[in-house]
Amino acid sequence: MLLKELFYFRKSDRSVLIVLGMAALVAILLILGFGGGMNTTTLTPEDNIRQPETPFRQRGYSAQEPYGLPSAQQAERFPFDPNTADSTQLLRLGLRPWQVRNIYKYRARGGVYRQPSDFARLYGLTRKQYRELEPLIRIGDDYLPAASLVSERTATVRDTLRYTAKIGPTEHVDLNLADTMLLKRVPGIGSYFARSIIRYRDRLGGFNSVEQLREIEDFPIAALPYFTLSNVQLRKLDLNRLTLNQLRQHPYINFYMARDIIDYRRLKGPLRSLNDLRLLRDFPPDVIRRLEPYVTFSE
Repeated sequence: MLLKELFYFRKSDRSVLIVLGMAALVAILLILGFGGGMNTTTLTPEDNIRQPETPFRQRGYSAQEPYGLPSAQQAERFPFDPNTADSTQLLRLGLRPWQVRNIYKYRARGGVYRQPSDFARLYGLTRKQYRELEPLIRIGDDYLPAASLVSERTATVRDTLRYTAKIGPTEHVDLNLADTMLLKRVPGIGSYFARSIIRYRDRLGGFNSVEQLREIEDFPIAALPYFTLSNVQLRKLDLNRLTLNQLRQHPYINFYMARDIIDYRRLKGPLRSLNDLRLLRDFPPDVIRRLEPYVTFSE
C-alpha cells in the first residue's frame, strides 16, 4: 500500500512532469544535432613544428618571455649614446620596456647623461647589465660639460692659481734665499714643508749644507737634488755673551749643553773654541763638528 502511494501523482503533477520531460528531450536532440555538424581538425607533426610568425618573433622577442623581453642570447652589443638612443636601440641592448620608458621620462624632464656613471642611476639596472653596457656608452660632444672645451694650456694657467707650477729637473733653488712661494715650486714640496724649511732656517741662522734638510721630520728626500747653496752667510752665536735661554734656542744646543757652556764661563772664563768643551759628555766630536760653523767667541 505504501509503495503504491509513493508513485501516485495527481493529474496536475503528471502534466507538469510530461512537459518537463519533453523539453529535456528536445534540448538533448538539439545539442546532439549541432555538435555532430562541427568539423574537427587533427594536428599533424608538421603543424606542431611550424608556428605562425607573431609580432614578438618578427621583432626578435620571445612570446614566452614576460613583457616581450629579448633573451640573453638575443641582446646585442653596440656603442650607443643614452642621450639620443631611440627605443628600438635600447630594447636591442637588452633593456626592459619600462626601463626604456624611464629613460624617455628622464630626458623629457631635461635630464642629461654627462658621463657613463650617470647611466648607472637608471632604475632597475643591475650591476651585471651596467658592467656590460659601460664600455659601450658614448656621450656626444653636445652633452659634455662646457668646462671640457677649455684648452689644456688655459686649464694649466688657471690651475696654477691653486697649484704652483713645479721646476724642471735641471733647475735649482737657493736654499738660503728662497721664500715659501719659490720653495713650493720644488717637486715634493708643498705649503707645509715650505714653512718648515723657513722656520728651521731661521732657527739655525742659515743652512750650511743641503743635507741639513734631512733633519726636518719626514722631509721628502727626493727633493734634495733641487736645492743648492751659494755665498753662504750664517748667523753665528757668541758663546761667551748669550744667556742660557738664548743659547738653547738653537736647534743644535739643548738645555744641558747650554748649562755646560754657562758653567764653563763661570768657572774657567771665556771659551776660546769648542775644543774647550770636548771633555764634557754632551759635546762629543760629531756634535762639535756640527755646531762649529754656527759659533763665535768674543773676548
